[in-house]
Amino acid sequence: MHDLLITGGLVVDGSGVPGRIADVAVEDGTIVAIGRMAGERARRMIDATGLVVAPGVVDAHTHYDPQITWDPLCDTAALHGVTTVAAGNCGFSVAPCRADDHAYVAQVFSRVEGMDAAALGHVGWGFETFEEFLATRSGSLGVNLGMYVGHSALRRWVMGDDSYARAATEAEVATMAEMVAAAMDAGALGFSSSHAPTHLDMADRPVPSRLASRDELRALADAQGRTARGSIAYAPESAVEGIDAVDRDLLIELARRGGVPVITQGLGGRSKVDAPTQAWAESRQFLDRSAAAGAPVYSLLMTRPLNGPFTVLAGTSRYEGVPLWNQLMAATPDEKRRQLRDPEHRARLREAIDQPNRDPAKGSTLPPPFWESLRVSGTSAAENQPYVGRSVGAIAAETGRHPADVLFDIALADDLGTVFHWSNETPAWRELLKEVQLHPQMIVGVSDGGAHLDRDDGQEWSTHFLSTWWRTERVWRLEEAVRRITAIPAAVLGLHDRGLLAVGRAADLFLFDPERVDVGTCREEVDPFTGARRFRAVPKGIAATVVNGSVVVEGGERTGAAPGVVVRPS
Repeated sequence: MHDLLITGGLVVDGSGVPGRIADVAVEDGTIVAIGRMAGERARRMIDATGLVVAPGVVDAHTHYDPQITWDPLCDTAALHGVTTVAAGNCGFSVAPCRADDHAYVAQVFSRVEGMDAAALGHVGWGFETFEEFLATRSGSLGVNLGMYVGHSALRRWVMGDDSYARAATEAEVATMAEMVAAAMDAGALGFSSSHAPTHLDMADRPVPSRLASRDELRALADAQGRTARGSIAYAPESAVEGIDAVDRDLLIELARRGGVPVITQGLGGRSKVDAPTQAWAESRQFLDRSAAAGAPVYSLLMTRPLNGPFTVLAGTSRYEGVPLWNQLMAATPDEKRRQLRDPEHRARLREAIDQPNRDPAKGSTLPPPFWESLRVSGTSAAENQPYVGRSVGAIAAETGRHPADVLFDIALADDLGTVFHWSNETPAWRELLKEVQLHPQMIVGVSDGGAHLDRDDGQEWSTHFLSTWWRTERVWRLEEAVRRITAIPAAVLGLHDRGLLAVGRAADLFLFDPERVDVGTCREEVDPFTGARRFRAVPKGIAATVVNGSVVVEGGERTGAAPGVVVRPS
């Protein structure tokens, strides 16, 4: 008797070949048969008639490593068909971390990844080293977990407070390299690092990895290269502006030294909006060059827009790249009102937003929201009602005012309580995505799952991809769309036992209605584990998520099962 038998579904196996109507049998967490099994028995039967039966989604970029210690299912990840998450990205991992350094972890994750500081008090410690962290996950995972060892965490472990102040000595680099090698032996996906100028801690200091020399990076890549397993995740200094020629060469060098793919982000940077066609042509040439060199670089591609609400009263972190505006957003309500009513200060604010910071040495280079994609979402002021649903840019053009004045006047009319909704989506951005996502070295995920309380963190990316780019836009055939979110990210991460629905493979599956699959609702709710407010996305049309043969989500509800394992590259 089988443990699980799924009958009558359209099996789309992740290989890229068209699906076929078939049954899938599972025993001991492994797929044992695919075909016609009428009359066979199982302890659990699922009628999948009218549903697609696909491999579980593999999310290649998350920050779930703190959350997974208190929430084994990573909440909405599994709701959207995700069965494997890769955490520890951007150089930030919950381990290694000394017992007396928990506050460091909390403040870094809170500032850089926008996590709730109080929620981070829920981290289930009981480990210090990276190896101990992986060992203590056994029996406590709802989804499968793959972990990078973070460069900032390594520097903090080896150098302490000096990790914020200077380059590492040869001996310190050697110790970090030994730690990377030990982490690889324990099953790390690889090491992750960042020189991105948006990565600052609560004291506005560059995070430790940003103090590392390129020779330090090379030494860590060499340490991983002794096994040549997994991947390297690295955000270079020029990522926000658009990866420059020097950093492109460095990415290829790291891939060659590590003997593994390098996963990066920010290929086009700001120019994705300023000059999208030119930026993509240059980026495509770089990706093709890396593949031809046998040192492939892959780029994370967000195929859904970033978005989130804010009020001037509560403030927002979206203006960190404009210091004067960032100060405004952090001021007291009375000080905000005073500044916005002062004509001279208004003039300085207008000038500042027109010239955002582009120098990493001066602080964050986070681009501010685009006026054309910043909309008035809600207001209690009668005079603002005609503006609801309209962009600040459009209102400014219509009234002949600077967009900053439009935003400030609307906010003041509502005693700063007007809700604005920002997004990075523009018509040019959306049109370009139709071409960019077709490149074989683009990873179409990027959820940032577990991070960014002030906005939708992208947790519904897989459902958005299917509903938007397969069903609505028809950029992909179904079998290729499934392959892009399952087999390809698994292969790039080096997880050769995941991402395909085949006999002998782990039974990671998700079942969805091809006519109904949709992102559903995404709204701010109170997290049941921590009490923090965060955005939660609940999809439509996803019938079940199965991890290692156990149903963890059914009909949108958690079952309480915890069958996940630590996955290791091979």
